[in-house]
Amino acid sequence: MDHVPVGLFDRLERFYDAVPRDAARAESIGALVLFVREGAGWPFYARPRLDATRTPSVADIDDVRARQRELGLPEAFEWVHETTPGLLAVARSAGLAVLEAPLLVLDPAACPDPAGLTDVPVRLLDPAAPDFAAQVAIRRAVAAVGFSTPGTGAGDAGPRERDAAVEELDLAAVEEETTRTADGRRVSALAGTPEEGVLACGMAMRVGDVAEIAGVATLPVARGRGLGAAVTATLARALRDAGTDLVFLSAGSEEIARVYVRVGFRRVGTACIAEPAPVLP
Repeated sequence: MDHVPVGLFDRLERFYDAVPRDAARAESIGALVLFVREGAGWPFYARPRLDATRTPSVADIDDVRARQRELGLPEAFEWVHETTPGLLAVARSAGLAVLEAPLLVLDPAACPDPAGLTDVPVRLLDPAAPDFAAQVAIRRAVAAVGFSTPGTGAGDAGPRERDAAVEELDLAAVEEETTRTADGRRVSALAGTPEEGVLACGMAMRVGDVAEIAGVATLPVARGRGLGAAVTATLARALRDAGTDLVFLSAGSEEIARVYVRVGFRRVGTACIAEPAPVLP
């Protein structure tokens, strides 16, 4: 584990709490807060309240899960282990399966030039471009195909599966993506060639001088070409150039974390992501 700057986890907590608030209402339930998206879009999570004075209890988790079911939402919880260390055992005793994801922070001095990581061009999406909505739809399709085959190993899914996964965005989604990209709250990157089309993608969410890189995915058929590293480095550099002081991300596994270490990220903790444990026959 690398050195943790003073106040880092407090800044992360404020970021996690702030990100959903312009698109969701917050419902306080015990020591947890559930973010309920207003309108269409990816559903949010529940996490410890910023002002909570105790660790969330099993009863708190049960109450949130009941509310999520009532609203038709995924029973999803997120928190940082170093900030709320007691919640891990509580969540598991409440019947949740917890992914302990490496939490990494960018060391700006160690971020390489993306051009040295791959021979595939990487570009940032421009909200003023006439094909912006189509490119966002492709970004989402690449992510869907990439995450359907977890890990870093190569696979068969490629451009055909990507194209089949493309869905036209509705007006609200286009407006949200355009507005947030134009004002700097969202940054998206695509890597690809004219012959193959888009092969890898990633995005970042920004609040003030803190940003989280997420959704970095590569089509399985294109893995091993440095695309995920190049997309991540491109996003990190763009965020730093825009004045972002703290850039972080969480990795789905130690294997994936090694990709991010290559582009200047350093392990500082553990992000916990919980959902109901599967029911075994």
